[in-house]
Amino acid sequence: MILIKLGGSVITDKSRYKTFNKEQVSRLCSEIVQSGRGTIIVHGAGSYGHVIAKRYSLQKGLVDFSQIPAVAQVQYDVRELNALVVKTLLENGIPAVSVPPGSCFVMENGKLIVKDNEAIRALAHMGVMPILFGDVVMDRSKGFGICSGDQIMEVLTDIFKPERVVFVSDVDGLYTADPKTNPDAEIIETVTPEVLKSVHSSSTVDDVTGGVVGKMLSMLEACDENRDCVLVNGTVPGRLLSLLKGEEVPCTIARR
Repeated sequence: MILIKLGGSVITDKSRYKTFNKEQVSRLCSEIVQSGRGTIIVHGAGSYGHVIAKRYSLQKGLVDFSQIPAVAQVQYDVRELNALVVKTLLENGIPAVSVPPGSCFVMENGKLIVKDNEAIRALAHMGVMPILFGDVVMDRSKGFGICSGDQIMEVLTDIFKPERVVFVSDVDGLYTADPKTNPDAEIIETVTPEVLKSVHSSSTVDDVTGGVVGKMLSMLEACDENRDCVLVNGTVPGRLLSLLKGEEVPCTIARR
């Protein structure tokens, strides 16, 4: 089984509030089906979560009660996005159901806690794909916090022990600098903890879940001596399909 995260930058325009890229999501779902591989999919919140969460500093937890309407709005918005993703999966023949993290999990000072995973495992065992996503989750220490799709990937890796973990983004991999603004940026084909220390963190959009360094830390957590973790460009047609079929493609591989 392969665990896949469809990043918010791929399924939405992260710079524009609530902009769903239906055509791209449908193509990616089709590529997953064509690969014939067993998969579980997580998706990011994209512009359905980051725009308002950034405006009201929800990643800092409960600072004052003026944030509460924003908590409710973000939860509503990311569920709307999740419904669109699930609908697209169903249209492509993938039996999928929504599992909102904010409705069934809690956090402790920013760390996601999943004590009961029976329902998720039972769905997957039956062949129904549980779809989790970036969400606002209640936090025992901070009141609430942002649970990223990357955190969910770490948890699902522990639960399902996938043979491979794939992060689908809008770039070919991790670069020495932001490739969208720096023409001299070079792709880093293999990332280790030592390599990551030298990478400069930068982002061209509002992101409240840690940016590229946070993503790579999650990728390193998800890999071990028998499992690699790959960052691949989902905006290039056929790229994800080729990767899932075992072909070599431009990407960054995280290894311990």
